Amino acid sequence: MQMGVRVNRNMEVQMGLRFYIGASGAGKSYQLYDHIIRESMANPHVNYLIVVPDQFTMQTQLEMVRRHPNKGIMNIDVLSFGRLSHRIFEEVGGNDKPVLDDTGKSLVLRRVAAGLEEELGVMKRNIRKPGYISEVKSALSEFMQYGLGTKEVEKLCEYAARRNALAYKLKDLHRLYQGFLNYINERYITTEETLDLLRKVLPRSKVVRGSVIVFDGFTGFTPVQYNVMQELMVLAQELIVTVTMGVEENAYVQDGEQKLFHLSKKTIQDLDRLCREAGVRREPDERITDTVVYRYRNNAGLSHLERALFRYPIQEYKGQQESIHIFEASAPKEELRQVCLEIRRLVREKKYCYRDIAVVTGDLERYGFLAREMFGRFDIPYFLDQTNKLVLNPFIEFIRSALLVAIQEYSYESVFHFLRCGMAGVTPDETDKLENYCLTMGIRGKKVWTKKFTRRRKKQDEVAAALDELNAVRERIVLMLEPLVQIKSEKKATGKALVKALYDFIVNASIEEKLIAYEQYFTEQGDLVKAKEYAQIYRLVMELLEQICGLLGDEELELKEFADILDAGFAEIKVGTIPQNVDKVVIGDIERTRLCEVKALFFIGVNDGIIPKSGSTGGIISDIDREFLQESAYELAPTPRQQMYIQRLYLYLMMTKPTEHLYLSYAKVDNEGKSIRPAYLVNTVMRLFPDIAITQPQLRPMEEQMESPEDTLTYLVGLLRRYAADEIGGERQIFITLYDTYVRNERYAPVLEQMRKAAFSYLAQADVNRIPRGLARLLYGKILKNSISRLEKFASCAYAHFLQYGLSLEERDKYSFESVDMGNVFHAVLESFSEKLAKEGYTWFDFPREVGERIVGACLEEYAVSYGETILYSSKRNEYMITRMHRILNRTVLTLQYQLQKGAFTPENFELSFQMTSDLNAVNIALSEEERMQLIGRIDRVDTCKQEDKLYVKIIDYKSGNRRFDLAALYYGLQLQLVVYMNAAVEVLKKKNQKDKTDTRVIPAAMLYYHVNDPMTETDKGNPDISEIQAAILEELRMTGMVSDDEEVIKLLDRDFDTKSSIIPVARKRDGSFTKASSVLSDKDFETVSTYVNHKIKELGMSILDGDIGLNPYEQKDADACTYCDYKSVCGFDKKLGSKLIRHLEDMDQEDAMERIKQSLGIDKEGKEDEEEQNEKEGGTQAWQ
Repeated sequence: MQMGVRVNRNMEVQMGLRFYIGASGAGKSYQLYDHIIRESMANPHVNYLIVVPDQFTMQTQLEMVRRHPNKGIMNIDVLSFGRLSHRIFEEVGGNDKPVLDDTGKSLVLRRVAAGLEEELGVMKRNIRKPGYISEVKSALSEFMQYGLGTKEVEKLCEYAARRNALAYKLKDLHRLYQGFLNYINERYITTEETLDLLRKVLPRSKVVRGSVIVFDGFTGFTPVQYNVMQELMVLAQELIVTVTMGVEENAYVQDGEQKLFHLSKKTIQDLDRLCREAGVRREPDERITDTVVYRYRNNAGLSHLERALFRYPIQEYKGQQESIHIFEASAPKEELRQVCLEIRRLVREKKYCYRDIAVVTGDLERYGFLAREMFGRFDIPYFLDQTNKLVLNPFIEFIRSALLVAIQEYSYESVFHFLRCGMAGVTPDETDKLENYCLTMGIRGKKVWTKKFTRRRKKQDEVAAALDELNAVRERIVLMLEPLVQIKSEKKATGKALVKALYDFIVNASIEEKLIAYEQYFTEQGDLVKAKEYAQIYRLVMELLEQICGLLGDEELELKEFADILDAGFAEIKVGTIPQNVDKVVIGDIERTRLCEVKALFFIGVNDGIIPKSGSTGGIISDIDREFLQESAYELAPTPRQQMYIQRLYLYLMMTKPTEHLYLSYAKVDNEGKSIRPAYLVNTVMRLFPDIAITQPQLRPMEEQMESPEDTLTYLVGLLRRYAADEIGGERQIFITLYDTYVRNERYAPVLEQMRKAAFSYLAQADVNRIPRGLARLLYGKILKNSISRLEKFASCAYAHFLQYGLSLEERDKYSFESVDMGNVFHAVLESFSEKLAKEGYTWFDFPREVGERIVGACLEEYAVSYGETILYSSKRNEYMITRMHRILNRTVLTLQYQLQKGAFTPENFELSFQMTSDLNAVNIALSEEERMQLIGRIDRVDTCKQEDKLYVKIIDYKSGNRRFDLAALYYGLQLQLVVYMNAAVEVLKKKNQKDKTDTRVIPAAMLYYHVNDPMTETDKGNPDISEIQAAILEELRMTGMVSDDEEVIKLLDRDFDTKSSIIPVARKRDGSFTKASSVLSDKDFETVSTYVNHKIKELGMSILDGDIGLNPYEQKDADACTYCDYKSVCGFDKKLGSKLIRHLEDMDQEDAMERIKQSLGIDKEGKEDEEEQNEKEGGTQAWQ
């Protein structure tokens, strides 16, 4: 070996730097590797080192072995820069310090940043944000790669002094850089520094001295790499560099950065300069000058693309070509589907192997997960050339969420994030039960979790065993988390102590065994990528913990700080994958992926924003900052403009890889449904090839797109839906053929049967579905005890009614205060207010404002203390709700007092319940001889006014929501409440008169909603006075509903009424008649509405007992049954698919609705009605007469 080296050193006098220059596909690497193989066989004692980018090493080594006559490369070594460093250090030493990788840098920087936080300027507010440390690390790594030390960065600060924001950022980066270097000084070396150290120890290497060194596959080099290459020029026998450049270019004349081969020429120029500085001889370059490159000797279209792409002036291709194709798709998913269809065609018709095909994109993150799904659907073997980040692995989530539980001391979110990560050893069923209990009882916080659960839910039927089961789960969780909770209580601990606590926690949870089980499962499923991930994740996490021990073992840290450091480490954990077999389609990135010669290349996602990549912010040093710093004396990473030019070189290299076919494709909308444009590249190619037509393969007949059973099943299901809805049209024959084919297939027949049942039950019978009448009686009973809201629910959607009242499905209770709870509080406080008012000797007419506010406060406080397990005192938000409700209730009682004072009515009853009154015809309705309905409910307030022999009745229902009375909604059965309440109130008062033996006639005056609120008002005046504001608020709080059109009644309701009332929904025109917006009814119409409501209630009740559970939601103008339905997730109703099931209710004004009501009762325009309807009316309205 020594003799070989001496010989080579003698030869070195004649050898030096040489370039292999040629276009993409010209055969540079092919000829060079042939040369190296021949030379290596002729000089077995000479070392031949081939240096390629990291991701190309395996492929290049494989290629060399295949092409070597002896199928072995004893004196040829394929290396990356990193492997070259390792090899030399292994030989000569000189690097006894541990190498700090990206994970280690992030850990150290997190610690350094915490110590320097107070000294930082603009970065101080962001330094703890997730991902920010990674950005800082990238900036410092860039400084190191480009040979900038702290002094150079300090000079950059001076250069940027006139740009304040940039100067402050650079000063902060300088502080962090200095702190970082001080921390690792004499203890560690960074990956970037290894190259600098390598340059220093290279002269001692026997491997390098006298060797032939090749650099292949690079588009450019960093300053640090150039320094290493200069040293290698001096030591090696020969240094050969391959450079990609078009035949027409002069390799030695530099041109503008916008030119396609600017980077290639810059590489030659830089290495030439270094060669001269080192005094190394320049050898004649090997230039491949064939006009048609070897790869395209039989393909005129792709040959022209190679010669003309991104060259100016534009050279149009004359003639026809069938090598380059462009197609568009509706969305990325459909784009990949069409790619899969074409791949299947190429394999079937052109006898391609899968390895002959590659798919590349500029956005592998966006297209990668879609490719997994689509290639799996078409059963196409593939290799996704992507480094997988493991931050979302369940094991990582398990650690992060467990630390969060300790840090947040058992917050609800952290606990159930921890339990649902799949590693805690608690079953999903146990987790669900525990979560339901915690939500209902408001369980949160370390204090509650570490004590035995004792409270029971209101509706909890389970005995003590159920609580014991929950407590057993609670104890397991608390015991598992004890090491972390214990060390959290110590405030600060050393890095080693924290790592030990976390390790104990991991061991207690038997994580290693669980990960092995997952690995075996994925191996059995054939998912070797996932299996590899789970095989490595435990080792990688343990290595990270060891690294923390080594770096920060003696540092004192809080648990939160430790968790942040771990997060920074987790973000750097990645697993690269290697193809498990040879015959696979490679799916990769246009910049990262190394492709061998392929026959067909699919370039997908050729959309604006992907090609060129949409401008990022450039990290901490922004794009604008980079443009400014470009004029300084120091070189940094390329600016966005330069990156765009460089990307064109990558595009050229990628698009000239296939030998037979190149496909470009783009989508019209993105995954979110937003419209996107094709990239400039599409137009560039079309200008070179004017005859290319953009195709839309997804518009082909479906018969031509049936390549995969799984994919075609999606189409068949769509046909099945249309067949069930009787909308199949001309596709009937293809549907029958496909259905027959799938139903005979053992794999797909069960799936198809499920789809068939779903299609026919969902569409064909959903609107007429009934359960047997006997079953309906068992579910509901012969006597229906209904609230009015239940009937309104049935009128809204029979299926929702069945789910709520038939199956008794409920949303799970939550320990929260919602709008429905606020309504409950309002009702209870107003009832209590009336009682206390009477006890203190006041009436609604005469209580002073101060007394009203005091009583409201007392009632609210009493109720708040006992409501919902003291939920109103469980948080600051809920405590604020007490203040808000106090304000609203103060406004309410004062407004109600004002409204009473303006009229002649006095409150008769508050919270009048008719639930126990079995003799009221208004609420006890016969449905058949055996069946009847008993309505239950409470009237918030009943006011009366006696005038001679008449007793006028006004009912008021308090609403916390903004509900307005609508006669059209009443017609459809959606608003029955006020009329039923009026019927009941009138009948109660009539019975009271009979008992008192008085002949007073009870007459409905008004049925009204009062919106309990403290509204905001708008005014045109800049500075309105108090009285104007008060008037505007009263206008907002005016009651809605229906009022008698009797002038006497209206005066009794609002004695000051003239043109517009501030109390009731009535206004007058100039001619004295009521406006169209006024909600008034004549006495006769009141009777008609009452009769109709009884008729509607009976109709709805009969339908319920007949077993109607049809899916028939209503839709009317701006309202529908589905928007706020609690059961949407149960029925899964789709408005598009089930459009036939929707009842589209006509929007009507009051006059039209009244006309429809009369028609339903058989009343003609003159007010006559048939005998049968008359009898029903007499039975239904006796309470009013």
